[in-house]
Amino acid sequence: MNPVAGGGDPAEYGDRIADVYDDWHGERDEVGPIVEFLAAWAGERPALELGIGTGRIALPLTARGIRVDGIDASARMVTRLHAKAGGAGLAVGIGDFAEVRAPGGPYGLVYVVFNTFFALLTQEDQVRCFKGVAACLEPGGAFVLEAFVPDLALYQHGQQRIRVDGFEEDATRISAGLHDRASQRLRSRQLLLTADGVQTYPVELRYAWPSELDLMARLAGMTLAARWEGWQQRPFTSASPSHVSVWQTPGG
Repeated sequence: MNPVAGGGDPAEYGDRIADVYDDWHGERDEVGPIVEFLAAWAGERPALELGIGTGRIALPLTARGIRVDGIDASARMVTRLHAKAGGAGLAVGIGDFAEVRAPGGPYGLVYVVFNTFFALLTQEDQVRCFKGVAACLEPGGAFVLEAFVPDLALYQHGQQRIRVDGFEEDATRISAGLHDRASQRLRSRQLLLTADGVQTYPVELRYAWPSELDLMARLAGMTLAARWEGWQQRPFTSASPSHVSVWQTPGG
């Protein structure tokens, strides 16, 4: 994966946001339904998390008795993971996950949550990731991916967006984003405004539609096993803002 100036390098993003990541995103979802969903697909087999970060999902999944390895681009995020209770024993490879250079395997489950798959900024890298996932899965193994469904109406004239993400007494968080329809790229800046000044956290994503992800899976030899609107397994419809999809390798 080629770093792109101004937020296209996941290592840069992770290293800069590591100190506030859990405060900002730790309670984004109730972790329970996510862990239950993933544990059901893993069974007694080991799992691999792409973009493991600070262990928001990996640690409670490990507490369920499932061995979890990880890959992450940010050494600072992984340092925070290893400092947490139960985190020291998790094997994590440092680097982007386009090639899926896992620290172990084969795995019964590979998963990536919170839109992290879209940190791969080209279709080529996303296709390579699917192929790498298929290569490290056991026969009948599952690849679980959580992502948003693109909503171009969120961008003024299809190109720009400003949103308030947090409005506390001593701090305000604002996101400013630009959308490039030709490349399916979203470039944004998370701005933290406090009495001490302004801090900027750049983010860049390359989104893919569910049908495009299904094609990537087929190219990797996997087939769609299930798709839900979210972890609570509500039906996925044309109005769903997000999806949790499961593809499987043959056999098993």
